[in-house]
Amino acid sequence: MTKHLHILTGGSRGMGLAMGQQLLAQGHTVLSIARRTSSELAAAAPAPAHLIQWEQDLGDTDAAAQRLGDWLRSLNPADWASVTLINNAGVIPQIAPLSAVPTADLRNALRVGLEAPMALTGVFLGATDGWSIPKKVLNVSSGLGRRPMASQAAYCTAKAGMDAYARCVALEEAHKPHGARIVSLAPGVIDTDMQVQLRSADAGAFPDVANFKGLHEGGKLSSPAEAGAKVLAWLDRPDFGQNVVADVREP
Repeated sequence: MTKHLHILTGGSRGMGLAMGQQLLAQGHTVLSIARRTSSELAAAAPAPAHLIQWEQDLGDTDAAAQRLGDWLRSLNPADWASVTLINNAGVIPQIAPLSAVPTADLRNALRVGLEAPMALTGVFLGATDGWSIPKKVLNVSSGLGRRPMASQAAYCTAKAGMDAYARCVALEEAHKPHGARIVSLAPGVIDTDMQVQLRSADAGAFPDVANFKGLHEGGKLSSPAEAGAKVLAWLDRPDFGQNVVADVREP
């Protein structure tokens, strides 16, 4: 078979939308999991069968994981040439010191940004464990998972955790005859809604706000389409998975 299946979270906007559009343009099949469906994504599908969109709150981790696991187990692996999970969705809670972040915001950020990727990866690997086709997991991480920043405790923690569990999964899958390859990839700085949040934050609560304003004013932000293309190109590298924690700005 030549059909390639890509499961993409956060495919309704930003870089997720750009990646979904590019995958569809390449003729791949995409399952987009997001809080809402996207007419822009639907317009990029060469045929209705190429795109499935689920409206699913990733903050409800149990429901999202159960739904994905059940769906994957209903598929025939002989219908596919490869299967890939792209954990792209994430949220930034209130930009403030941890002492000022509401517990509900903190909980949602960690559920969407870390718990859901771990749970979806777990059911993805479990449901496809007997599949002999190539399997990949790509986590869209961040440089903020590798260096601390004030008023970003939840986001930094989610991305650092994403890197850490990827390392563990890589060790586990290496022992399997048809194990998946996994990479936690930082995509660089991108002009998305998150960047708008960061550069619009109150300087008193976010000491690094001037740096983010400077990135925008200096034209140093990649467009979602540019960044998405770099992330997808990483998926196609023959050495994908060799460096589990990586950055698109690295060779």
